[in-house]
Amino acid sequence: MSYCASRFHTVRRPTREVRVGSVGIGGSHPIRVQSMTTSDTQDVAATLQQSIALAEAGCEIVRITAPNVPAARCLREIRDGLTAAGFGHVPLVADIHFLPAAAMEAVEHVEKVRINPGNYADKKKFAVREYSDSDYDAELQRLHDAFSPLVRRCRELGRVLRIGTNHGSLSDRIMNRYGDTPLGMVESALEFLRIAEAHSFRDLILSMKSSNPKVMIQAYRLLVQRMAEEDMHYPLHLGVTEAGDGEDGRIKSAIGIGSLLLDGLGDTIRVSLTEDSVHEIPVARAIADKVMRRWHGPAPVTTAPDAIDPFAFSRRAATPLELSGRCRTGLEQPPRVIVRLPSVSALAAAAAELASPRYKDTPVEGLLLPIGGTGDLAELCTVAAGVALPVDFLVLEVAATLTPDVLQPLLALSRGRLVLARSFAVTERDQLVAFLDLVQRHGHFLACEIQPDDLPALRECFRPDDARHVCFTLAGAPSTEPTRHAIGAYRQLAEALRVAGLASPLWVRNTAATAVHHENSFLSRLLEASFLTGGLLCDGLGDLVSIETEPDLLRATKLTYNVLQGAGARISKTEFVACPSCGRTLFDLQSTTQRIRAQTGHLKGVKIAIMGCIVNGPGEMADADFGYVGGAPGKINLYVGKTCVQYNIPQAEADARLIALIREHGKWVDPDPAPV
Repeated sequence: MSYCASRFHTVRRPTREVRVGSVGIGGSHPIRVQSMTTSDTQDVAATLQQSIALAEAGCEIVRITAPNVPAARCLREIRDGLTAAGFGHVPLVADIHFLPAAAMEAVEHVEKVRINPGNYADKKKFAVREYSDSDYDAELQRLHDAFSPLVRRCRELGRVLRIGTNHGSLSDRIMNRYGDTPLGMVESALEFLRIAEAHSFRDLILSMKSSNPKVMIQAYRLLVQRMAEEDMHYPLHLGVTEAGDGEDGRIKSAIGIGSLLLDGLGDTIRVSLTEDSVHEIPVARAIADKVMRRWHGPAPVTTAPDAIDPFAFSRRAATPLELSGRCRTGLEQPPRVIVRLPSVSALAAAAAELASPRYKDTPVEGLLLPIGGTGDLAELCTVAAGVALPVDFLVLEVAATLTPDVLQPLLALSRGRLVLARSFAVTERDQLVAFLDLVQRHGHFLACEIQPDDLPALRECFRPDDARHVCFTLAGAPSTEPTRHAIGAYRQLAEALRVAGLASPLWVRNTAATAVHHENSFLSRLLEASFLTGGLLCDGLGDLVSIETEPDLLRATKLTYNVLQGAGARISKTEFVACPSCGRTLFDLQSTTQRIRAQTGHLKGVKIAIMGCIVNGPGEMADADFGYVGGAPGKINLYVGKTCVQYNIPQAEADARLIALIREHGKWVDPDPAPV
């Protein structure tokens, strides 16, 4: 059983309708956008003010933390105040972690309660022990007894429950039996889901959040499959937790949320940014609006699934390409970065720009040039002869009018490796053979754009020796079908190559034609690149990548590397895991994150977690090198991995102590001196 109707088209997953107050989720309702207040909940005026600001920004559901019973009591006044301000239609959600008593108070005042199954009625001690079946059954009975009162009260009051699993806060019971895995996340939710169903309560929404988009994507897919096996069809709340701030936070969120929405999964979303909450709304709205455009087409013809395992990451193996003496593709190599120039005449200026120290950790390995005719060829020969190119190869996107005979002199005289990029229709068999002969004869490469449905008819053109000279790509719109998307087209191309026995690399191209919905704004371009490149990398697809919608060379390069880092495919800078502010936070997350980034942002390959409290901290930091966590007001705990090594440090000393800890573990390097 698959987790979605099609991996090539967007077909919305059918779910139950759940009504949170007056807001419908799932069923035929649009994707709902939500966010969370960041103030102390017991500061009623501040929390009400933030709730109103979120509602005015377009937030459809507002979540408020209730860390204890007094905070939960304040929800009544906040609910009344929001209604009096004219936002009675905006439901409130109480966010509960450790205290069932707080949940039992909160349910009296708000339309929805979110519980974290890893924390609710469980105390996380990172204890290692063996659970016999009888021990495990006893633990489940204890959960049943602790959770049932909330379920019964929700049913009596007409409230909704979100069972919100976090990768960083799985219980010791789950960790010991299933490990820190997507399966463990799913089992954690299913334990509570089955208790709710035992009480005939079905006003439920599920979430599987992680700071790692790969883990998040796999967990949601597995949850849907497991629920379908048990005839459960509950709506999903999507989000990448602890995504961070700025461009990085938006990219991580778009990779995880966008990939799932394009597969038809997801009914309500939150983009978690370490910024003021109102900044989350336009990003979430843009993601939702893009994907919903794909939801309104007719159901596609059923197609056979591809061979990618959607529940476990494995990078697709491909024949390596020796693009230069220092640059090759392959399983042990990172995806290679190509940046497009608008014309051949821009080559000289680009060569000078790329020699700048700004590209030290983010090198452009290939430059893509449009070659529309013989005039461009002549100009290329002239410019290239007088310019030292600081790249490993050039990609020439040649017009259909340029024949191998015309290109022959350039390939014969070239001092470096060239990749010829050309689209081949099913009727262009002879042209394909001629281009294959050309590149193989001169030791260059051919990037073939061939639609997946056309590949079987052209399969015989490829000989075994061509494998070291060929990659495949898709630069145009996958089809005119409204439900079809570029991620699905690349998946289908990878499957067609597998069936044809062609283990050639894939070049993922982001163009206006591959966009879900092309708009001329940087946010739109960022989201589209995150959807396509990030989504495919999380599926293990992509040996070369290019983001061709961003016209500025430096910005295009930076965006490409940020998407690669967000997908965990290529690390070019410090990785920060930073939670969004909420009422539990024990220090100012925004200023702290920016301050630590300024001091440690040059530590390439080091992963630092900045967490406002201990709710998800130790777990989300499981794969971080170092952690900076609020332990008490004005006090910071420092972690190595998920082990706390220094407790209750005064915040004024914490930055220096963190840097000392990084030095102690041999991960510190001094930053390069600032340019004069």
